[in-house]
Order: sequence, then C-alpha cells, then structure tokens
Amino acid sequence: MRPDLFQSPDYYLLDELLSDEHKMVRDAARAWVKKEVSPIIEEYAQRAEFPKQIVKGLGEIGGFGPYIPVEYGGAGLDQISYGLIMQEIERGDSGVRSTSSVQSSLVMYPIWKYGNEEQRMKYLPKLATGEFIGCFGLTEPDYGSNPGGMVTNFKDMGDHYLLNGAKMWISNAPFADIAIVWAKNEEGRIHGLIVERGMEGFSTPETHNKWSLRASATGELIFDNVKVPKENLLPNKSGLGAPLGCLDSARYGIAWGAIGAAMDCYDTALRYSKERIQFDKPIGATQLQQKKLAEMITEITKAQLLTWRLGVLRNEEKATSAQISMAKRNNVDMALTIARDARQMLGGMGITGEYSIMRHMMNLESVVTYEGTHDIHLLITGMDVTGFPAFK
Repeated sequence: MRPDLFQSPDYYLLDELLSDEHKMVRDAARAWVKKEVSPIIEEYAQRAEFPKQIVKGLGEIGGFGPYIPVEYGGAGLDQISYGLIMQEIERGDSGVRSTSSVQSSLVMYPIWKYGNEEQRMKYLPKLATGEFIGCFGLTEPDYGSNPGGMVTNFKDMGDHYLLNGAKMWISNAPFADIAIVWAKNEEGRIHGLIVERGMEGFSTPETHNKWSLRASATGELIFDNVKVPKENLLPNKSGLGAPLGCLDSARYGIAWGAIGAAMDCYDTALRYSKERIQFDKPIGATQLQQKKLAEMITEITKAQLLTWRLGVLRNEEKATSAQISMAKRNNVDMALTIARDARQMLGGMGITGEYSIMRHMMNLESVVTYEGTHDIHLLITGMDVTGFPAFK
C-alpha cells in the first residue's frame, strides 16, 4: 500500500466558511482515515470483506449519529459537521461511509425522530459507539424506485406483530444487530419496526460477487413469520414519508461523501501528473492533462459550494427534499466523471490496487444508484420546478 499523501483541495478557500469546531471534527476524521482506513482498505476490497475492526474507531470520530443529542450518546454536532465526517470517510472508501451513514441516518435518525423515549434510551447509546450495528430495510426484490409498492407486511396478533416479506441490497445486513424495517399493516399503511437479530424466522443472507462496494457487507433481510414485540413499532410517524425522511438525511450525507471520493481521485491524478514523465516532461505539463485537472477542480469546487449551502439550510431546517436530491445527484455524477478521467490519466496503473481510483470508480457505480437513482433524482428536480410528476 502506498503511503496516504492526500491533500485536500480548497480552491475557493471554503475553510473560511467553516467554524473552528467544523475544522477540528473534519481534521480528526481525516487523520483517522489516513491511519486506520487507507493502509488496509485495498486489501479488504480485494477480499470483498468489511474491516469490522474499524467500527469502534468510527464511533470515536463521530461516524455514528454525530448530530444525535448528547443525552442519547451522540455528539450533538450540526449538519455541516456530519457532512464533513462523511466526506472524510468516503475519501477513504464509499463502503465504509455506507456503514457510517446507514447507521447514522437510516437507523439512529428514525429511532430518534420517530421512536419513543424508551426506544431512544435502549438503542441509541449503543449504536453511537458501534456496540450495536444497524441496517435499514426498505428496498425489495420487486420495489426499488417505487418503495410504496412494497409487499413486506405485518399483522396484529394481539400480543405481538407477525412480520413476513423480504428486503434486498441492504448495507450492514450480514452482521447487523438490529434492522429498521418498513412494512405495511393490514390497512396498507407503512410503519417502521425494530427487528432484532435472534428473532425466530429472521435471517440475513449475504450478497456475494459484487464488483462494487466490495469492502462493504451487503445482504438480504428475510422475514418468515417473525414475531415482533409491539413495543418495537416506531410510534411517532407512519406512511411513506417516514422512510423518505430518513433518506433525506442519508442523501445529504452522500452529497458530502461523494466529494471526498472525487477529491481523492483528483489529488491522486494531480500528484501522478507531476511525477509521470513522458516525452521528456511530466504529463501534467501537457494541455490535455491540464484540461482534465482544471475541469476536476472546477467541479469539486462547485460541489463544495453547493453542499456547504445545503448544510446551512439543513442547520436552519429550511432544506427541501428536492434540494437534497439535486446535491446527491450532482455530486455523485461529478465524482464518477472525475474518477473516470483520473483513471485515464494514470493509464494502466489506474486499474491496479496500488492506487485508489479504480476502487472509487467501482464504488461510485453503486452510490449513483442507491438511495435514489440518478434518473429518479432528475425527475424529483423536474417535478419541483414544473409541478408535474413524471415518474410514470
């Protein structure tokens, strides 16, 4: 593994927009990634294995629910701090960031926002430290972009609920201690249930043969007459808006995270362009390579400004779902383009595990699809500006 020489680009001096706390949080996450993630991540990606030993460290740097109030084990940080942590973790690897943001936005967030006090005190402190790992069950084999069509359901059996169905493409599923599962009741209303590992009839088979997010554990959630205690129902919100509210938080984190992947690819390509000699000069001295680098830093800078402003709006509770969709779609598309251009700049070396670029590029092929595909987010923006839904 090559040493992690990453230097973060800040072409428009965006650090001046950050508070001292923001920079402290970001720098702590960056130092941890350099020490704990970069030296091992290529090996784990090659083996298609999640490095479970980093879970405790993720908790220590605020990687799990940093905006959750202190009384529930969180750090009580703001939304920009959360975004910066996601940026630094995804600079290391999108799969590691997936574990972090699923835990934060798709497990801790709904328990905090939609759960009762007993549920918050029971689960959130352990999730914040990584003692518990959670997953989020929304996507089904036949229902992805149309989650409202889900067939997973539960029935009231008097003293418990009986849950049946299946979810797939679930990050953290193979080793999760709890799952936030979205299912329809007998009236067809969507509710969230906390399902715990060990409940009879609940299984989590792992998904293998992935070319993307190889250092992330992905699996299915299978529910075969699972008896769920009634106290495990999230009581304070139901309907499709409940899981979509969680996805707003997760998509916001992804918008920041994608910048981290893009910055790593850019930084790698920039350094390589100064070292690689062809025709008696560095390739960075040629017009075509400078064009690529100039476009990369321009797009990164635009994404940084877009996402910082979104963080301000999130802090002020003004950000709309459509604004979050725009940032998620733009930033992931930007990162994919940069990864592909950076891969070309490195030539044959760009496909090897000696550099991070090909791993980022493969990972981003999942990030551009999950939690709202590129096309669906375009349609969300289109509906927002025209008033006409065009999903079908």
